[in-house]
Amino acid sequence: MKVDVLVLGGGAAGFFSAINCSQLSPDLSVAILERGAEVLEKVRISGGGRCNLTHAVFEPKPLTEYYPRGKRELLGPFHSFMTGDTMQWFENLGVDLKIEDDGRVFPVSNSSQTVIDCFLNQAEQLGIAIFKKATVLKIEKQGLLWRVTTKNQSFEARVVIVATGSNPKILQMLGVMGFDIVPQVPSLFTFNITDTRIKDLAGLSTDAVVSLLDLDEKYLDIENSAVGKEGARGPVLVTHWGLSGPGILKLSAWGARSLKNLNYEFKIKINWLPDFSKQQVFDLLNRYRLKLAKQNLFKYTPFNLPKRLWQRLMTAAGISETQKWADLTSAEISALSEQLCSGIFRVSGKSTFKEEFVTAGGVDLKEVDFRTYESKKFEGLYLVGEVLNIDAVTGGFNFQNAWTGGFIAARDIAGKLVDVETS
Repeated sequence: MKVDVLVLGGGAAGFFSAINCSQLSPDLSVAILERGAEVLEKVRISGGGRCNLTHAVFEPKPLTEYYPRGKRELLGPFHSFMTGDTMQWFENLGVDLKIEDDGRVFPVSNSSQTVIDCFLNQAEQLGIAIFKKATVLKIEKQGLLWRVTTKNQSFEARVVIVATGSNPKILQMLGVMGFDIVPQVPSLFTFNITDTRIKDLAGLSTDAVVSLLDLDEKYLDIENSAVGKEGARGPVLVTHWGLSGPGILKLSAWGARSLKNLNYEFKIKINWLPDFSKQQVFDLLNRYRLKLAKQNLFKYTPFNLPKRLWQRLMTAAGISETQKWADLTSAEISALSEQLCSGIFRVSGKSTFKEEFVTAGGVDLKEVDFRTYESKKFEGLYLVGEVLNIDAVTGGFNFQNAWTGGFIAARDIAGKLVDVETS
C-alpha cells in the first residue's frame, strides 16, 4: 500500500499527528499502524479514565519546568503550540473542557471516551486509514520513499512519523538504523515503604515536602533537577504499599535514573508541615505546652495534619497516649519536631503508578530538529511523543508533549509535501 504519510503508533501522539496532517493538507493520504488490537488505550486509562489532556500553565518557560527530560528542547516548540492551543483545538472539535482546582484539564464529560470518539470521528471524516494488529518488523529508506514492513503487508510512504511511545522493539530498530538511544527506566512510580508510622493509614493524604536521600542519608545529587535539597512539595498519599501522590511522583520523575542506579533502595525525608521549619515547629510546640496545658496530646492536633498521622508521629517520638501538653519534656518536643519536619523513611522498591506507565529514555534529543521534529539523520522521518527521551511529572504534561510534537511535525510535513506537489 502506498500513502503520503504513514504514522507508526495508534496512541495520542500518533492520532494527533495524523489528524493534523490531514486537517492542514486534506489531499494527503494518511495511514496509522497500531500493533495492538485497539487504538488509544493509554488515552482510555489516563486520569483514572477521565483523560487528563493537559495542564493550565499558559507560558512556555514555566511549562518546561515540569519536564525532567526535554526541558530545554521543548521551550521553542511550546512557543508554537502549547496548552492554550491544545484546549482550543479540542474545543473546536466539540470537546468541552474544564480546569480543575489543581490545574489539570479534563473533558467536561469526565470520560476519556469523549476524546477517543473525537479522534476516531476526525480520522473517519478525514479518510485516515487505521490498521490494527500491524506490528512493524522493518523500517527502511528506499530511494525517495520509506518502506515499512508489518507481519501482514508492506507500506510505502513519502513520510514516516514514529509515534510508538516506549515500545522497546521500535527503539531497537531505530538503534540499528544509527540513532543514539538512551536506555529506558521507569519514570512515574510509587515508593514501597514498610513503616509503623504509616501502617494501616491507606487513603490518607496531606501536603508535605519530600527529599531524596541515599542509604547513608545524604541528599541525592540529581542533575538538572527542579528538586534539590529543599525537596518536592505536593500532596502525599499513603497507600497499602507505601507512599504515592503528586509529591512522590514528582520525585520519582526527577530522580528516575538516580533511583534506578540505587536499585530502588534509598531513603526519603518528609516535612509533614511544609509551611514551617523544624525550629519554628519546636518553638510552636513549646508555646502549645503552655496554651494547651490540660489537653491530651492524642485528642487534638494544633496543626493542619490528619489526626491519625499526628498520633503515629507522637508515638514515634516516644509520647504516650495519656500524656498532656503540660507534661511534655524538652527532649520529647525535640523528638516530635524531628518526626514532624525531618522524618526519615526507608524505601525498598517501587510500584507502577496505576496503569499510567511512563519511562525516561528513548531516542536521544540530539537526533531531532525541534523546529520540525524531523530526524537530523533521515529526511522524511519524524519522531514525536514518548519515543523521544522526554518525560514529565503527572498532571497532563506527557500528553502536552505529544500534542506539541504531533502538531509541529504535521505542520512541517503538510508544508513540505504541498510545496513539492505544487512546484
